[in-house]
Amino acid sequence: MTVYNHNYHKEVLLAPSQRVMYEGKKTKNMFLTRALEKILADKEVKKAHHSQLRKACEVALGQYDKYELEKSTNFIEADKYFLPFELACQSKCPRIVITSLDCLQKLIAYGHLTGSAPDNTTPGKKLIDRIIETICGCFQGPQTDEGVQLQIIKALLTAVTSQHIEIHEGTVLQAVRTCYNIYLASKNLINQTTAKATLTQMLNVIFARMENQALQEAKQMERERHRQHSPVSQQEPESPGQRHTDTPGKSLPAEANGGPGHQGSKVEQGSPPYESPEPENGTDFCPAENEQTEADQATAAAQSKEKLFLPQESVATTGPAPGAKFSHILQKDAFLVFRSLCKLSMKPLSDGPPDPKSHELRSKVLSLQLLLSILQNAGPIFKTNEMFINAIKQYLCVALSKNGVSSVPEVFELSLSIFLTLLSNFKTHLKMQIECFYKLFYVISTLTDAQSVVDIYVNYDCDLNAANIFERLVNDLSKIAQGRGGHELGTTPLQELTLRKKGLECLVSILKCMVEWSKDQYVNPNSQTSLGQEKPTEQETNESKHPETINRYGSINSLDSTASSGIGSYSTQMSGTDNPEQFEVLKQQKEIIEQGIDLFNKKPKRGIQYLQEQGMLGTTPEDIAQFLHQEERLDSIQVGEFLGDNDRINKEVMYAYVDQMDFQGKDFVPALRMFLEGFRLPGEAQKIDRLMEKFAARYLECNQGQTLFASADTAYVLAYSIIMLTTDLHSPQVKNKMTKEQYIKMNRGINDSKDLPEEYLSAIYDEIAGKKISMKETKELTLKSNKQSVASEKQRRLLYNVEMEQMAKTAKALMEAVSHVQAPFTSATHLEHVRPMFKLAWTPFLAAFSVGLQDCDDTEVASLCLEGIRCAIRIACIFSIQLERDAYVQALARFTLLTASSGITEMKQKNIDTIKTLITVAHTDGNYLGNSWHEILKCISQLELAQLIGTGVKARYISGTVRGKEGFITSTKEQTSDEYLGLGQSVTLHMGNVDRKQIASIQESIGETSSQSVVVAVDRIFTGSIRLDGNAIVDFVRWLCAVSMDELASPTHPRMFSLQKIVEISYYNMGRIRLQWSRIWEVIGDHFNKVGCNPNEDVAIFAVDSLRQLSMKFLEKGELANFRFQKDFLRPFEHIMKKNRSPTIRDMVVRCIAQMVNSQAGNIRSGWKNIFSVFHLAASDQDESIVELAFQTTGHIVTNVFEKHFPATIDSFQDAVKCLSEFACNASFPDTSMEAIRLIRHCAKYVSDRPQAFKDYTSDDMNVAPEDRVWVRGWFPILFELSCIINRCKLDVRTRGLTVMFEVMKTYGHTYEKHWWQDLFRIVFRIFDNMKLPEQQTEKAEWMTTTCNHALYAISDVFTQYFESLSDVLLDDILSQLYWCVQQDNEQLARSGTNCLENVVILNGEKFNAETWDKTCNCMLDIFKTTIPHMLLTWRPAGTEGDHVTQLDSDKQLVSVHFVFPYAISPEAQEQRLFAALLIKCVVQLELIQTIDNIVFFPATSKKEDAENFAAAQRDALAADVHVDTQDQGMYRYLTSEQLFKLLDCLLESHRFAKAFNSNNEQRTALWKAGFKGKSKPNLLKQETSSLACGLRILFRMYMDQSRQDAWEEVQKRLLNVCSDAVAYFLTLTSESHREAWTNLLLLFLTKVLKISDDRFKAHASRYYPLLCEIMQFDLIPELRAILRKFFLRIGLVFQITQTLEAAQPSAVQTPSDA
Repeated sequence: MTVYNHNYHKEVLLAPSQRVMYEGKKTKNMFLTRALEKILADKEVKKAHHSQLRKACEVALGQYDKYELEKSTNFIEADKYFLPFELACQSKCPRIVITSLDCLQKLIAYGHLTGSAPDNTTPGKKLIDRIIETICGCFQGPQTDEGVQLQIIKALLTAVTSQHIEIHEGTVLQAVRTCYNIYLASKNLINQTTAKATLTQMLNVIFARMENQALQEAKQMERERHRQHSPVSQQEPESPGQRHTDTPGKSLPAEANGGPGHQGSKVEQGSPPYESPEPENGTDFCPAENEQTEADQATAAAQSKEKLFLPQESVATTGPAPGAKFSHILQKDAFLVFRSLCKLSMKPLSDGPPDPKSHELRSKVLSLQLLLSILQNAGPIFKTNEMFINAIKQYLCVALSKNGVSSVPEVFELSLSIFLTLLSNFKTHLKMQIECFYKLFYVISTLTDAQSVVDIYVNYDCDLNAANIFERLVNDLSKIAQGRGGHELGTTPLQELTLRKKGLECLVSILKCMVEWSKDQYVNPNSQTSLGQEKPTEQETNESKHPETINRYGSINSLDSTASSGIGSYSTQMSGTDNPEQFEVLKQQKEIIEQGIDLFNKKPKRGIQYLQEQGMLGTTPEDIAQFLHQEERLDSIQVGEFLGDNDRINKEVMYAYVDQMDFQGKDFVPALRMFLEGFRLPGEAQKIDRLMEKFAARYLECNQGQTLFASADTAYVLAYSIIMLTTDLHSPQVKNKMTKEQYIKMNRGINDSKDLPEEYLSAIYDEIAGKKISMKETKELTLKSNKQSVASEKQRRLLYNVEMEQMAKTAKALMEAVSHVQAPFTSATHLEHVRPMFKLAWTPFLAAFSVGLQDCDDTEVASLCLEGIRCAIRIACIFSIQLERDAYVQALARFTLLTASSGITEMKQKNIDTIKTLITVAHTDGNYLGNSWHEILKCISQLELAQLIGTGVKARYISGTVRGKEGFITSTKEQTSDEYLGLGQSVTLHMGNVDRKQIASIQESIGETSSQSVVVAVDRIFTGSIRLDGNAIVDFVRWLCAVSMDELASPTHPRMFSLQKIVEISYYNMGRIRLQWSRIWEVIGDHFNKVGCNPNEDVAIFAVDSLRQLSMKFLEKGELANFRFQKDFLRPFEHIMKKNRSPTIRDMVVRCIAQMVNSQAGNIRSGWKNIFSVFHLAASDQDESIVELAFQTTGHIVTNVFEKHFPATIDSFQDAVKCLSEFACNASFPDTSMEAIRLIRHCAKYVSDRPQAFKDYTSDDMNVAPEDRVWVRGWFPILFELSCIINRCKLDVRTRGLTVMFEVMKTYGHTYEKHWWQDLFRIVFRIFDNMKLPEQQTEKAEWMTTTCNHALYAISDVFTQYFESLSDVLLDDILSQLYWCVQQDNEQLARSGTNCLENVVILNGEKFNAETWDKTCNCMLDIFKTTIPHMLLTWRPAGTEGDHVTQLDSDKQLVSVHFVFPYAISPEAQEQRLFAALLIKCVVQLELIQTIDNIVFFPATSKKEDAENFAAAQRDALAADVHVDTQDQGMYRYLTSEQLFKLLDCLLESHRFAKAFNSNNEQRTALWKAGFKGKSKPNLLKQETSSLACGLRILFRMYMDQSRQDAWEEVQKRLLNVCSDAVAYFLTLTSESHREAWTNLLLLFLTKVLKISDDRFKAHASRYYPLLCEIMQFDLIPELRAILRKFFLRIGLVFQITQTLEAAQPSAVQTPSDA
C-alpha cells in the first residue's frame, strides 16, 4: 500500500495534459494490472463469498493482456474492465474498496475511463452514471472507513471536474450530495475539511462551465455574424480548466496535509482545482468557515445508526422545473444544485438551544456558506437568466426569510451576507418594493445579539476580500432614519415616518449591541463603593463572607496552640512543681483565650472586648496592638479589617500597631513586606489608605534623613505603586504585564514633583518581579486525608486572587490620581473590536440622531434618538474616544436649548427629554466624560436659571431684566447689551415686550424643568460625585469651577449656583483618599483664590465663609506627621489675605482663622504654617481691629497652644517667630511691638525646655543633622527675627529687641555649639553693617551712639561669658568689628571700640594663647596705624599751593575709610567734616595709648604710678622704699617680647607724630585760624607724653624682668635711644606749659633709671650725663630737682667719683655701656 501511494504521489505531480503524453509501458501496467493484481492478492478475496469478484478480476486481467498486447497505442479503453471494480467497490473490505476507488479515480483523471457508452443495465443512462453511482455507493454512512471516505471525495472531485467525461443532472447532484454527507457524517477533521473544500470547488466548476459555455456560444454567434470562419481551436471550450491548472492545491486549507495516520492525505493535489473566473472571489474560505474544532471529530458513534445525513429525496426531483427553458444542459445542472442547496438550508432545527455539533445546524450552515459562495461568484448568466432569477425569488428568498430570524449568530450572519450580496448583484431584478424594505427590516431588527453585530464587522469589514457589510449597513440605515431614500419609492408621509422609526430602531439596536459587547469594560460609578463612603461595619458579618473560615478553632484548636502569644500572664505562671490547681487555672485561661480568638475571628471587637473583660488583655491601644502582633491564631483578614476601621479606638490601635514595628535601616520594599506580613490588607480603599498613610509616616520616622523621599507623601504613593506592580506581575488575570519602563513612567513626579532615581525604581521592579509581595494567607488547618480541604484550598486561592484584584483596582485608581501618566488599560482584546467599529460609523449615527431630533417632533423618534445618543456616548466613553464623545455630548447640549440663543421660550417636550437624557448621561457615564463635563455643567447651570423663570421667581435673578410698574418683566435698553450671554439674554430678548399671557405659557413650557424628577436628578449628579473615579472627579471639579467663573463674571447679578455646588461636592468628597482629594483641592483651592478676591464683596464673603466651613470640617480629620496636606488646604486664606485689599474681607479671613485656632488647635499640623502666614500679612495692616485680633490669636497660640501641642507646631515654629517679629515691626502700634518682643522671649523658653522635640522632628530639611535641628528650627529663627527687629524698628523697640537678643544669648548660650555661634554672630554683626545703616547723617549718628554702642558692649560681655567656646570661632570677627567701630566718624563709638577691646583683653587675656595674642596685638597695630591723623601735618587752607581736596585725594587711606563727600556740600562744611574726623582720630590715639597701658599694667594705672613717683620725690626718700613693682598684675606676663616690642613701636610712632605736630608751629596756627579745635592753638601734648610714658614703663618693666633675659640687650639699646632722644627733645622746648607737661615723664624716667643695678646704671648715666647737665639750666620744679640730685649722687657712687673727682670725670664720659 505504501509503495503504491508513494508512486501515486509521484504521478500526481504531473498536469493531466502531460500525464496523457506519458510514454512507456509503465502507465498501462500501473493503472489496471497493478490494481487488479493487488485485489487478487488480498487475503479477503480468497474467501468464498468473494468468488465472483475473484473471477471477474482474473477474467479482466486475462482479457487485458491479450487485448492490449495486440494494440500498440498507449491508450486503454478502460470501460470494458469496469465490472471487477464495481464488484470490488461493493465488497465490504476497506482495503479492496480503497484500491478500487484509487484506480477508478486515476483512470478517469487520465481519460482512460470515459463511460460515454450507454449503460446496458439501465436504459437511458450512460455507463458513467453507473460508475459515479458505484463510487457514491461506497459511502455507507458515518461508520464508513475514513480512508474510503477520502478516496470517494477524491474520485468524485475528479469526476466532476474532469474534461474527459460528462456527467449531468441527477449524477451531478448525487456527487455533490455524497460529498455533503461525508462532510456531515465524517468524524475525521481532515475528511470534513477536504469534503467542504471539494464541494466549493465542484460548485465553482459547475457554475463556471455554465457561464463559460454561454460565453463561447456568444463568441460563436459573433463570429458567424462577421463571417470570419477561421477554425476554432479544440482547446477553447476547455479553457476554464486550463487557465487555472498552474496553481494546484491552493484552495484547500492546510489541515488537509494532516498527520501521518491519514493515507493519501495530499488529496487536494489529486486533481486540477478550479477557481472562479473572477480572481478576487477565490475559494479561500472566510475564517469563519475554517473554525472546525477538535470536538467535531468526537460526534458520538451512536449517531451513526440514525440516518441523519441527507436522505436521497432531499435533493429534489431531477426533472426540470415546470416551464423551465434552459439553453444548455450545463445551466440545468447549475439550477438543480442551487435549488437543492436552498432547500437544504430551509430544513428546520430541532427544538431547544442549538447544538453547534448537531447535523441539522452544520448542514444549514454549510448550505448557506455554499449559497453565499455561489452568489458572490455569480456570472452574467446567473445574474440575468430568468430561470435563475425565479429560483432566487422562489427558493432563496424563502430560505432567507426563514434563516434571517435565526437566533444562531452564524446562521443569521450568513443570511445577512447573502441578503446584502443579493442587494448588490440582483437589485434590478428583485424589484425592491416597500414590502421588500420591510422584509429587510424584519431581518435587521433581529440584530439584538451583540455577537452577530461584532462578528459581521470582524468577518466582513476586516476581511480584505469581503464587502464592508457593517459600514454599508450603518450608512444605509442612517439615510433611512434621516428620511432620505423614501421619496424615490414614492412613499406616503406616514409610511416614511414608520420607515424612519424602523431605521432608528435598527441603529439604536446596533449601538445597544455594541454597548452590550463592551460592557465588561464599563464601570458603573454608582455601584462603586471602593471610592465612596465607607460601608457601615455592621454589614460585614464574617458569617456570610467566608463560610470556610468559621469554626476554624474548634476542638482541634490544640493543634495550633503552640503559637500562643503572651496575652495575659498565663505563660509566665509555670513553676517547676506539678501543681494541679495551677494547671487548672492555666487550662481555664487557655480556654478563655481560645474562646476570645474564636470570637475575634468572627467579630474582632467582640473578641477583644471579651478578652479584656476576662482580664486576659490590657485596655490600652498598645496592649491590643501587641496582641495582634503576637497571637498567630488570629484570622489575618479580620486583623486587617480591624486595623483599617475608622473608629477612634481602631485608629489608635492601628497607630500603635505600626509604631511597634521597627523599619530602621530597612530598604523600602523589605519594610513594606514586613508591614504586610502580619495581616491581610482590607478591600476597601479608605481602610487601605489609612494603613498606607501610617506606614509611610512610620517608615520616614524610623529612617530620618536616610531616604531619598522628600516627604511621607512620596513613600505613601510608592507603597501603592509597589502593591499595584506586584498584582500586575503576579496575578494570572492580568495578561499584559507592566514593563519596567511603564513602571518608571508611572512613578514620574511623585517625589515632591521630582522623580525618584531610575535605578532605584528599576531595582524595586526587579525585586518585585523576582518575588511578589505576599499578603498574609489565611491559615487553614488542612488534614491530608480531608478531600474537602483541597476544594477550600482552591476556593481560597480564588478568593485571594479576587482580593488582590480588588486591591489592584484601588491601587490603580490611586496611581491614576497621583500620577501624571495614564495607566495603559488592557483588557481582553475582543472587547476592542467595538472601538474601530464605532470610529468607522459614528458620523452616520450622529447624523441620523441629530436630524431626527432637529426636524421631527414625534416623541417616539425623539426617544429613539436620545437613546441612540446615550449608547453612542457610552461607547465613546468606554473606549475614551474623546472627539466623538464630545461631539455627541455637544449635540445633546445643543438640543436642550438651554445654551442656545433662540432661547428657552421654544422649549418642547423633546427638549425637556434631552435635558433628562443629558442628566442621565452625567449620572451613569461620569467616569468617562472628561472635557464633556463642561457642556453638561453649563447646561445644568442654565437649567437653574430656567427653573427660576419657570417657577416665576423674582425677575432680578434673570440677568438684565427689571420688573416694570405693571408687575411683569420689561427690559431696559442698556441691559440687552452683549454682556448677557446664553440663557439670560434669550429670556431678555423674548420678554422685552410680552404680556402676561405669553409669560404664563412660557412658564408652563419651562415649568417642566422644575419638575421633581429633574431637580432630584440634577442633585444626584452632585451627590453622586463621590462615586466618580480619581481622574473623573478632577475633570468634573475643573469644569464646575470654569462654569462658576462664568456665572460670577456678570457685573450686575453674579450667580453663585455653581459656587454653592462646589462647596457641596467638597463636603461630599472629603472622605476620599488623600491623594485624590489633593488633586481635587488643587482645582477648587485655585478657584477659591480667585473668587475670594472677587471685587463683589458678597461673592468674596460667601467664598471665605465656605472656605471656613470646609476647613473646619477638614481639620477635624487631623493629619499624620510628615504630611503636608492641611498646608495646601488652607492656602486660599493666605492668597485672599495677600491679594484682597478690602478691609471687610481681610477682617473676615482673620476671624475665620482665629476661630479655627480656637476650636481645632489640637488637629492642626502643617496648617500652622498658613495660619501664621495669614497673621503675618495681618501684622503689617494699618487697621487696628485686624492687627489686634490677629495678635491676640497669635499670643494665644504662643502661650497656650505651644504649651499643649508643641511637637505638632514645630514645623511652623519659625513662622510663628517671624509673625511675631512682623507685629513688632508695625510702627503704628508700639504696645503690640513690645508685647511681641516679650512673646519672642517666651518662645526661647520653649526651645530651651524642649530641645528633644526639635531633634525628633523630621521634615523637608532632611540634610540637617538631628543635633543641629534645635538650632536651625529653634534658636536661629528667634535670634534672626530679633536682629530683624533691631534693624527695622524705631529706637525704643530696637533697644528692647537688642536687650532681649543678648539676654537670650547670655541665658541659653551654654547650650550652643561652636558652629551655631558662627551663624549667630553673622546676624549680630549685621547691626554694624555700613550698607544697612540709615542714610541720613543724624539718624546714622543716633544709630551708632545708641544701638551700635549698646551692641558692642553686649558682644564683649557674651564673648567673655562664653570665651572657651567662642575664642577660636569668633575672635577674628570681634577684632575686625572693633576695628570697624574705631574707623567710624563717631567719637562715642570709637571710644567704645577701644574700651571694649580693652575689656575683652583684660577679662580674657589669661586664657589667650600665643596666636590669640598675636592677633590682638596686630589689631591694635592696625588701629594705631590707621588712626594717626597724618592730614594734620599736610592740610592747607584752600587757595594756598593747590586745593586741600587734592591733598585729601593724595591721602588715599583717609579717603577710602572716611570721606566720600556728596557733591552738594560746601567747602566750609567739607572742612568741618574733615576736622571732626581728624579730631576723632586724635581721640582714638589717646584712647589706644591708655588701652595699651591698661592692658599691660591693669589694675596698676599710670596715673597712680605718676602720683607715687611725685610723692616719693617730694619726700626726697628713696623711691625704692616707697614703690614696689608688683610683677603679677596686668597682661604683661602673657605677652611675648616680640609682641611687646610691636606695641612699643606703635607707641613710639604715635609719640613721634605728636612731637612733629607740636613742633610745627606754623601748621598749628593755620589749623587754628581755620577753626580747628576751639579757642587755643591745637596741640597733641597729651598724646606726646602719654605714649612715651607708656613705652618707658613697658621697657623698664622688661628690663627688670628675669624671665626676659634674652631680650635685655634689645631693651637696653631701645631704652638708651628713647631716653636720650626724649631728654634732648625736652631741652628744645620753649613754651613753659609744654615743659610742664613733661614733668611727670621726666620723673618717671629718672625714678626708673635710679632703680637699676649699678653696672646697668653706668651705661645709662654715661649716655644721659651731658643732657642732664643741660637740664640744670631750666627752672625746674622742686620734685624734679630732688630726683636729679639723687641721680647725680648715684653717678658719684657708681663711678667712684666721690673719692677722686678729677680722675673720675673723664672716665664717666667714656665708659662703654657694659650692660
